[in-house]
Amino acid sequence: MLMTTKKRRSFEADHFRKFLIVIDESPEMESALYYAASRMQRSAGTLVMLYVIVPQEFQHWINVRQQQIEEETAKAKALFRLMRRKLNVAGYENVACEEIVREGAKGEEIRKLIDEDEDIAVLVLGASEDTAGPGPLVSTLATGASMGSFPIPITIVPGTLGLEDVRTMA
Repeated sequence: MLMTTKKRRSFEADHFRKFLIVIDESPEMESALYYAASRMQRSAGTLVMLYVIVPQEFQHWINVRQQQIEEETAKAKALFRLMRRKLNVAGYENVACEEIVREGAKGEEIRKLIDEDEDIAVLVLGASEDTAGPGPLVSTLATGASMGSFPIPITIVPGTLGLEDVRTMA
């Protein structure tokens, strides 16, 4: 994992606070999205939506790889549009959003983006209500050895929280 020593600059002149959320199709992501948007609405920051294209293990032909990237990029853009519509319907139409698509391992790409953008102040993750565990991202990033060296705070939002619950807490 990358180790970052970069200072966060979100409250300095010409900088602004950003909350990072990883966009995927998990049900708990929506709770995290509303929480992050609510916090950004109250603090006049930007919501950074990241979609990571995870390369397939075996790609025999370069055309197959290119096709996967094109399909996943189209899927990312569709998810961004959907999330933006959900935010608008929920009353978060004034929350500024950035949309970023990257290719690689999710954990590594999250760390790289945080290292590159000194304004990202918090990573917001949704925790699954599944009895098998909180989900792969929460398990990977917010527990174990990596947690002690993570460069920014991680907020974990229970996936069971609805929009009204989030509004009362964020």
